[in-house]
Amino acid sequence: MSSSPDDVMRYPDIEIYLPKVPVDALDTWLAEAIGAEPLAPGGKHKWRTRGRCEGREIAVLLVEKAADGFASLWLDSPDTPWATDLACAHAAANRLGCEVRCSLGGWTPGDDPDRFLQVLPDGGEREIDWPDSDR
Repeated sequence: MSSSPDDVMRYPDIEIYLPKVPVDALDTWLAEAIGAEPLAPGGKHKWRTRGRCEGREIAVLLVEKAADGFASLWLDSPDTPWATDLACAHAAANRLGCEVRCSLGGWTPGDDPDRFLQVLPDGGEREIDWPDSDR
């Protein structure tokens, strides 16, 4: 794996927001990306699995209906193939062929909590307002 500027800014975990995506398509992408087993029920509107990257385990949680028709996909590890939420959002949008949303970056007090990035399958991205109605 080559070194890049993202390596310095690696997030402690990854969270992206997906519209209604078939679980089998998500399973296929997670299996390819991190060797994850298929998602299994993990509670009401929750799915769980585990994957691995470079020998390290990655816990995965999918929460359906997390926000305005989007599910939250959380990878609880700093050892994912993606250094940032945005890098993961681009990979997911490209592979799953759908819009993906993610935070603008690391959040600090004073930041606008309603500002997100919208990433499209063609690689386009833009900042959007996404008010906190259901999150």
